[in-house]
Amino acid sequence: MSRQSGMQIPWLDPSLMFPDPNSASSEPDGLLAIGGDLSLDRLKAAYRQGIFPFYQTDPPESPVLWWSPAFRAVLFVGHLHISRSLKRQLRKKHFRVSMNLDFGGVIQGCASRPQTWITPKMRAAYTALHRQGLAHSIEVWEDAHLVGGLYGVSLGRIFFAESMFSRRANASKIAMVYLQGELKRRGYPIVDCQLQNPHLERMGVTEIPRKNFLNILQGHVDAAGPSEPWFDPRLELELSA
Repeated sequence: MSRQSGMQIPWLDPSLMFPDPNSASSEPDGLLAIGGDLSLDRLKAAYRQGIFPFYQTDPPESPVLWWSPAFRAVLFVGHLHISRSLKRQLRKKHFRVSMNLDFGGVIQGCASRPQTWITPKMRAAYTALHRQGLAHSIEVWEDAHLVGGLYGVSLGRIFFAESMFSRRANASKIAMVYLQGELKRRGYPIVDCQLQNPHLERMGVTEIPRKNFLNILQGHVDAAGPSEPWFDPRLELELSA
């Protein structure tokens, strides 16, 4: 088991209490706690504190790992990089975009990628969050075929993006463009992308220290959001961002 300063990474008890996110391990970076379950209350408690789960798939009975990395990948709403070629693709309107129309199809598409961490338990947990109105999906369609999308969790005015997939070029980017438009309309400051990678970096995602991320979280996770339903496809997409 990983250690930090001679201390073992704690196992969670049946309560919903998590360790202080700032006490997370430095090696591996951000490992905070082990065990517990993926109940709705525990997931909500985790996200409210800037903690996210990662479920190992080998072996399948591995415990849940809970993370709070030293640097957090975030997209500041309004700072998504939209290339000229992507703008042209969006203006052609070849793809149709919807929200919360096929959450199951989106999470299945994300789980179908090689070496996925989205186990059946994870799918069940986030589907339950979706039924409570806390997890959302954006779908990208080519005719009647689901060709890309993303899903994540919304608490207050923070969107925690979980995963995305593409079966056509740029399909996941198109989903992110529409997500940013919706979050900008609703007054969200950031999208939490958890961990940086080259694909996210090219889209404008940046890394900020854990302390900064937690400060943003504290200021917005309890904020009241607009009462209207998520995503009105009649709204004209803004491509100036």
